[in-house]
Amino acid sequence: MPLPLYCAHARPNGQTCSFHGPGHMTTTTTRPAAPTTEDEGVLVVAAAAVDAMPAPAPPVDADDREKQKKGRASRKKKKTRRRTPSQEEVAAQQSVLRWARRGEVHDDVDAAGCGYLSQFGRRRPRVAVELHAHSARSDGSLSPTALVERAHRNGVKVLALTDHDTMAGVPEAIESAKEFSIRIIPAVEISAVYSPGNGAGAGEPVHILAYYGSWGPAKSQELEKVLSKIREGRYTRAKDMLSKLRNLHMPLKFEDVCNIAGNGVAPGRVHVARAMVEAGYVDNLRQAFSRYLYDGGPAYATGSEPAGESVVQLICRTGGIAVLAHPWALKYTVPVIKDLKAAGLHGIEAYRSDGKLSGLSDLADTYELLKLGGSDYHGRDDKEEPDIGSVDLPVLAFFRFLEVARPIWRNAMKENFANTVERIPDWNGSKGYRRTSSGNDFCSMCLSSPELEETDDSEVEVLQMEFSDIILNSRSCKMHIEQRAKITPRLH
Repeated sequence: MPLPLYCAHARPNGQTCSFHGPGHMTTTTTRPAAPTTEDEGVLVVAAAAVDAMPAPAPPVDADDREKQKKGRASRKKKKTRRRTPSQEEVAAQQSVLRWARRGEVHDDVDAAGCGYLSQFGRRRPRVAVELHAHSARSDGSLSPTALVERAHRNGVKVLALTDHDTMAGVPEAIESAKEFSIRIIPAVEISAVYSPGNGAGAGEPVHILAYYGSWGPAKSQELEKVLSKIREGRYTRAKDMLSKLRNLHMPLKFEDVCNIAGNGVAPGRVHVARAMVEAGYVDNLRQAFSRYLYDGGPAYATGSEPAGESVVQLICRTGGIAVLAHPWALKYTVPVIKDLKAAGLHGIEAYRSDGKLSGLSDLADTYELLKLGGSDYHGRDDKEEPDIGSVDLPVLAFFRFLEVARPIWRNAMKENFANTVERIPDWNGSKGYRRTSSGNDFCSMCLSSPELEETDDSEVEVLQMEFSDIILNSRSCKMHIEQRAKITPRLH
């Protein structure tokens, strides 16, 4: 008798099937054993581990891969910004520092021209330059002396005082800067108006910065005549603004506005705004401007500003560098820049405390203009106002500014020099002539004049070359090198 076959198969549901031979099968159900306490602990830990595992990453499509690639490239680009300064940047920094210090060499400018690089590591070389700042001589809150002191605390090496329509604060700034070895650029921000060539729309206010050499503008009387007229117009303008505020049920006294401006200072919008704050009509200066005094606002008024093109031409005639201030605030930015460039504009402000404006940078490139910038510091009680020296103007940008400016300033200096000679009595005696043996002796005599104290070594060299072996007469300062033999008998 054959032995019965036996086979057991376990099903997923816990049942067990038994085969006892052909045609015989029995099914029994086997319950899983209850887990022990130890088993329960293992299960809990395992479950927690599963829950803690990160969810599987979703599949990355082509767009996501492209974004990730750009992100990595951007991070890589940021890392590569910390590069070794180029030789051009280092040379420019050395040149700017020497100019700022009037040719003096300090320990922090080594033979390789790497002054200040140690404190900046591999970053781009920088010399703190402030090309747009105001004092209490116009609408700033600090005196020229206090402004210079603040610039020194902020590490500024070159400061341009750009008060509105006046250069009255420049002498005080120059005197104060001697204590801190800061180079002062005599400057002024001239109010003007631009009218589109097609005559469409009202004239738009524009401000043009004029930068001069250490001897100031040539034809200074012509410049002062224009500035004086603009300042006189400010008094009429202030009265017009007060009239509009009166119609808005905010009466103010003209005397109060003039007292806020200070003795001899032509009142401007900021002085009206301060009067509004003191009267309780607004909470702060920003509110006064944003609600009432902005260009074209309900209390805005124009003065007697000349055309922008004529202002640029005036700056060029008087030996200055003409730069358009805050062009980002203009309504007709491109036409203004185009027309002022045709009149002789040298540059525009393209750098602010929040960085370079790419659109303006492109415009500057298009019209071959210098790219400059400044904080436009006024010292107002405004936390959002950029501090003096806060604009990171690249040293190459300022170096290129000097490349354009210095030949123009030298020509203005020579014109001022000749005019100064005529006004010095010792050089116009009874005989009408005085002779010097060399340009060096002549310059020594000239520089003894109080009017000519602010002259650096490079300017002295220019004078020595231009006025070497000269003869002075009572009418003018002339060079007679070629005619020396003819004139010599008359001098004895």
